[in-house]
Amino acid sequence: SHKSSKREWKPLEDHSCTDVPWLLLFILFCVGMGFICGFSIATGAAARLLSGYDSYGNICGQKNVKVEGIVNSGLDLTNKKYVFFLDPCNIDLVHQKIKSLALCVSACPRQELKTLADIQKFAETNGSALCSYELEQSKYTTDPRAAKLCPKYPVPESAPIPFFHRCAPVNISCYAKFAEALITFVSDSSVLHRLISGVMTSKEIIMGLCLLSLVLSMILMVIIRYISRVLVWILTILVILGSLGGTGVLWWLYAKQRISASAVETQIAKDNLQALLIYAISATVFTVILFLIMLIMRKRVALTIALFHVAGKVFIHLPLLVFQPFWTFFVLILFWTYWITVLLFLGTTGTPVPNEEGFVEFRMVGPLKYMWWYHVVGLIWISEFILACQQMTVAGAVVTYYFTREKRNLPFTPILASVNRLVCYHLGTVAKGSFIITLVKIPRMILMYIHTQLKGKENACARCMLKACICCLWCLEKCLTYLNQNAYTATAINSTNFCTSAKDAFVILVENALRVAAINTVGDFMLFLGKVLIVCSTGLAGIMLLNYQRDYTIWVLPLIIVCLFAFLVAHCFLSIYEMVVDVLFLCFAIDTKYNDGSPGREFYMDKVLMEFVEDSRKSMKEAGRGGGAESRELKPMVGADEE
Repeated sequence: SHKSSKREWKPLEDHSCTDVPWLLLFILFCVGMGFICGFSIATGAAARLLSGYDSYGNICGQKNVKVEGIVNSGLDLTNKKYVFFLDPCNIDLVHQKIKSLALCVSACPRQELKTLADIQKFAETNGSALCSYELEQSKYTTDPRAAKLCPKYPVPESAPIPFFHRCAPVNISCYAKFAEALITFVSDSSVLHRLISGVMTSKEIIMGLCLLSLVLSMILMVIIRYISRVLVWILTILVILGSLGGTGVLWWLYAKQRISASAVETQIAKDNLQALLIYAISATVFTVILFLIMLIMRKRVALTIALFHVAGKVFIHLPLLVFQPFWTFFVLILFWTYWITVLLFLGTTGTPVPNEEGFVEFRMVGPLKYMWWYHVVGLIWISEFILACQQMTVAGAVVTYYFTREKRNLPFTPILASVNRLVCYHLGTVAKGSFIITLVKIPRMILMYIHTQLKGKENACARCMLKACICCLWCLEKCLTYLNQNAYTATAINSTNFCTSAKDAFVILVENALRVAAINTVGDFMLFLGKVLIVCSTGLAGIMLLNYQRDYTIWVLPLIIVCLFAFLVAHCFLSIYEMVVDVLFLCFAIDTKYNDGSPGREFYMDKVLMEFVEDSRKSMKEAGRGGGAESRELKPMVGADEE
């Protein structure tokens, strides 16, 4: 059985379907999502959302069915297409809705109406009655009920919202309470005006700079393999100088305090001195540990540099990999749009029930109340599924590249081949992987929700425990994401199901634990430096260009927009780079484990990685092939030295 657990890795030889039950489960789940959408449209929610409805449950612009026990319901409102709120500024912030009687009218008031007489005149000239249905137009000024059933005047000038048939006040200052956070930031509207005009006047520059950040990211993708060595040295020197400097300063302060404290004998001075001594000693210990780690890691850093170099080559062979994030982003935006639309539908779904004021509300009854939860789980699972599909596609393409001995024989578009393999064989695996992430994400979101709800109510201990739980779940999620990524790579190589792949990948990662640590720390920091580089360059270019438009307040906002965009772009590009490096590392680890360069078991790896392996062997020979982690890690290669 031990032999079978050390199953031979046969890269790309046979393709078989993996985790089919999970694919069926996922499809069933998606059908359920579709059912929710269909149900909410069938029960008239879509019509209510788009055409709008009044407080008596009538949909504007069509004939309606009478609701039992509600006056004014079941009216024919074919000519009254717009919803008009009698008091549009009365917003209930807790329930996020407008607390006001809503009516269907045939036209929105296009000018301000100051008195009841104006409202009556508007009704007579435009044929649009703004008071409730039971009041006749001729009685607006005489009937005592008008105070309750007519709009609060002055009626603000309003215009219909496009597509949604609601009359909204043109001057939105009455929503000030709603946008309090914004208003405090721009207390006088002239600041806001200046900021917006600043963005508008420099929009060409903003577009140009966003384009520049794109170009810079692309260039960085190509040249990072040449500058990776330099980046590592910069990083090392910075860390050494930083830790040495910090320790030095602390000891110097301690010495200085010691000399001055001998004159002043107070308790505070003594306490300070002791604290400084503790700080200085701990900093020294930290520095020593850091140096030791660097000594141990220095060999593995060489591997990181080699992998970065090969990753650069991958992008030259598979240039379309760069556009992978854009497709993913596009699909995610489409899905989120659909999700939000259905969410809005769900808000107006249900059976009409009279509320305490005698108006109609739509409430879900029975088990349908739980459709919300299903919908939320759908958001997380399907989003994770889309992201996992991207990981699988990248893994598939890179694996094809790595395990093709003759790079000339690569398929015409390895990426399309990879997508094809994913769709035909591995969708179940991706569904299972994304479901596991969802299982960790949902409890974390629930805890975060509880945490926000309990703000200021709970005791410190409970808050601390909640935060600790959230933190642990977050860490677990990050580890699982990393393991999933490697499991997808193993699936792409071997066509095994998710659990087997995850186990195999985990074994290999544990065997190479130190290297994994080096690649993740050094590699991530190099990519972070890359991001900083792109944001700084774009920001500098922005300052140079925007400097011509002197007025200071104008170019703060454009610069922030540009820098944010640059960071996002750099993050998208470099996250793909990180993925490629991770996939390459797993391929390299498998390659060194099962091949040793002897005839019939030749390495698949690139020249750069070969050089790294040769160097490792040389240093091992010099070390007398003794113990040490390095010799354990490269055990399969020792035999090849005798060839």
